[in-house]
Order: sequence, then C-alpha cells, then structure tokens
Amino acid sequence: MKAQPADQAKLLDVQDIDVSISQLAAQRAQLPERVQLAQLETSLTEARATTRSTLAELEELRAELARAENDVELVEGRIVRDQKRVEESSSVKDVQGLQHELGALRERLEMLEEVELEVMERVEAAEEAFTTAEAEAQQLEHRVDEVQQALAAALTHSDEELASLQAARTELIATIPEDLLALYERQRERYGYGASLLRAGISSASGVKLTESDVQTVRKAAEDDVVLCPDSNAILVRTHESGLS
Repeated sequence: MKAQPADQAKLLDVQDIDVSISQLAAQRAQLPERVQLAQLETSLTEARATTRSTLAELEELRAELARAENDVELVEGRIVRDQKRVEESSSVKDVQGLQHELGALRERLEMLEEVELEVMERVEAAEEAFTTAEAEAQQLEHRVDEVQQALAAALTHSDEELASLQAARTELIATIPEDLLALYERQRERYGYGASLLRAGISSASGVKLTESDVQTVRKAAEDDVVLCPDSNAILVRTHESGLS
C-alpha cells in the first residue's frame, strides 16, 4: 500500500487520541465515586435490613408488653373486686376464702409486674436499637445521594472530554485516505496499536529496537510505502528521527 508520509504521520495523532479515549473509558469504569457508591449501597442494604429486623423485634416486644399490661390490669381488677366483696361480706367463711384468694392474686400481680418491667426494659432497648439503625440508614441514604450527585458530575465532565476527543478524531480522520485509515483501524483492533513511531530504531508501540535486518528492510522501502512494525504489527511511521539515514 502507498500513502503520503504526511498522511501516515497523521495516524500517530489518531493513535494518541485513541489511547486517550481508551484511558478515559478505563477511568470512567474506575471512578472513585463509582467505587465509593458501590460500597455505600452495600452498607445501605445492610443497614436497611438491620432497620427492618430491629423494627420487627420492637413490634413483637410491644405486642408482648401489651399482653403483659393486660394481664396486670386483669389481676388488678380482680383484686379490686375481691377487696370490695371482703368489705361488703358478712360471712366469715366467705371473707377467709376471699382473703386467701387475694393473697394469691397479689403474688400473681407481683410476678406479672416483674414480667411487665422486664419487657418494658427490653422494649426500651429495642427502641434504642431501632432508632440507631434508622439513623444510620438515613445517614447512608444521604451519603448515597451525595456520591450519586458527585458521580453524575464526574461522568458529565468525562462525557465532555470524550465528546471533545471524538470530535477531534472525526475531524482528523476525514483528512486521511480511506484505505490507509482502514488498515490502521484493522491493525489497532487486532493488536491494540494501529500506528507506531519509529524513533532511533525503536518502535514506540512495542518499545523494541528493530533488528539490523528489519532496519535494512525499512530503509529500502520508499517514503510512501506503508510499512508494518515487525513486533507490534502497527503501521510504522518514519520521520527524520527514525535513525534510518
């Protein structure tokens, strides 16, 4: 293939733009905000799960407390009724029976009040755990919102850079012969580099110094011959810095 040296040299600029686009794509995938957001979302999922579990435990304890309070009220009501019957009864036998029952009820009430107090303490601890979990989840939600906004801003900036690079590439490749550009694109897709500058006998794409045999082959090629780098398979762009003279 033949191509003017100036057109071949333009491929180096296209290559630079393509490298920048690839680097930008890699940066977009590894933005600190993206990594941070993933970590925060994991923490938020865990915090929400904790909030749900602590709320479920709290609701269960509140139901248990309601039952304990109801038991206390029932026994208290029974005590009030029996005490009234004692006061109103004229039968010694009935009074003795009622007093015996009252003693048992008071013991029962004391036990129920202890249960009620213990459940109340558990409810208080569960309320504190739920409040803490809910506050942590809300804080994480706020941080997620902040990082999402920061990520959106970073992506917007990245989009602007990408658009600028793509515009520059479009403008540049319009000045390059189609067959030369097609070869560049094909080599870049296959090997990672489409063009390589030969400087002091070293190919920029491979970083390897050409053998004397390869140098002789390149030296014999006409200026408008399109030569491929023997190591990287990229189009080898020759200039006065190539060390061929």
